[in-house]
Amino acid sequence: MSHSFGRLYRIALGLLALLLPQGALASDAVPTLEKIRQSGSISLGHRESSIPFSYYDDKQQVIGYSHDVMMKVVAAIQAELKLERLEVRLMPVTSANRITLVQNGTIDLECGSTTNNLERQKQVAFSNSLFIVSTRLMTRRDGGVTDFADLAGKNVVTTAGTTSERLLRRMNEDKKMAMNIISAKDHGESFLTLETGRAVAFMMDDALLYGELAKAKNPALWTITGTAQSHEAYGCMMRRDDPGFKQVVDRAIAQLMQSEAMVPLYNKWFLQPIPPKGLNLNFPLSPDVQQLFQNPNDRAFE
Repeated sequence: MSHSFGRLYRIALGLLALLLPQGALASDAVPTLEKIRQSGSISLGHRESSIPFSYYDDKQQVIGYSHDVMMKVVAAIQAELKLERLEVRLMPVTSANRITLVQNGTIDLECGSTTNNLERQKQVAFSNSLFIVSTRLMTRRDGGVTDFADLAGKNVVTTAGTTSERLLRRMNEDKKMAMNIISAKDHGESFLTLETGRAVAFMMDDALLYGELAKAKNPALWTITGTAQSHEAYGCMMRRDDPGFKQVVDRAIAQLMQSEAMVPLYNKWFLQPIPPKGLNLNFPLSPDVQQLFQNPNDRAFE
């Protein structure tokens, strides 16, 4: 199967999954670990343009910080089940469809840039957190926008289905700012909307903004600014009410974070040149993330 055909097939399967009733692809009676044991395969959800967490390189291979963590989890699952071989099936997801694809069993685990919050915990379960971010703005250095108050009456872009979209719409309503909010398909499309002048600012998690900055045609044109509107924890998503699977996932993440390998893994994606353009995000390890590495947990900020 060619890569392009395979990718179209996975996208078509994802669209089909959205049309099926919840649970049509997954039986609640079969725990995820047993499902993986019986099939000899695991289905993983990944993002296409959440740099540097989960995205495609120039060869259309999935790479990133969250993807590296997820593959460590896969190795732990394979060891737990004592499987000689475990087939890994990768499926691209978006902010809009990722929760549904986890709920209906199309994917067993999604590790990208998904915020763990109390609202989403009613729909899915979250692993120990992978990262902690703040929501801010990217805008042109010479554009006259330095904080959220400057966005009144202007076009602002964010990515559909994200917590940033919810925060921005609530701010617009509560403060009567008359912003025109553009909801883009993914972070790459959001940045393109900003880059082509259709919006004056792009609101998103700061680490993702730095990721888009790293692939900009002219990074010097752009700045990341604004008072943080929230602090959020990223986690891997899985189906609810499956404590055995969550325990294996959580243990694998905790062991990785508390190992000597974790800081080099962070540095690889946030402080060193990354594909596809070899640009450096220069995103230092924050005290919040450092504390998370020392004390892994699955707590949501809201």
